[in-house]
Amino acid sequence: MNDKLKVLVRLDLDCGEAEVAAQGHVTAKSIQALYVVVKRANHLKEGLHLVVDVSHARVEPAAMEQLQACSESHHLPESIDPLQSECNISVLAPTGWAPMSLAA
Repeated sequence: MNDKLKVLVRLDLDCGEAEVAAQGHVTAKSIQALYVVVKRANHLKEGLHLVVDVSHARVEPAAMEQLQACSESHHLPESIDPLQSECNISVLAPTGWAPMSLAA
């Protein structure tokens, strides 16, 4: 698998949905670039449902935990979105990924 992060955005504004699909290696550092894309997609339409699909990426546990925290809080990190706009995110995790609390 390629280490370079590739991101594809699919929009369906009529249905109010967007998919941000990432491939490659998602790290605690590269996730910042993914957040920027998610933020831009989120501002296209109020109330947009965003699906962040990392199911075909190699995701470091710290990065996955950050994505899940955003999904639970409905906000991107303050460093990315200082205004803390509502962000309705669902995360599609890689196959076999389990939260640390469940994996132990």
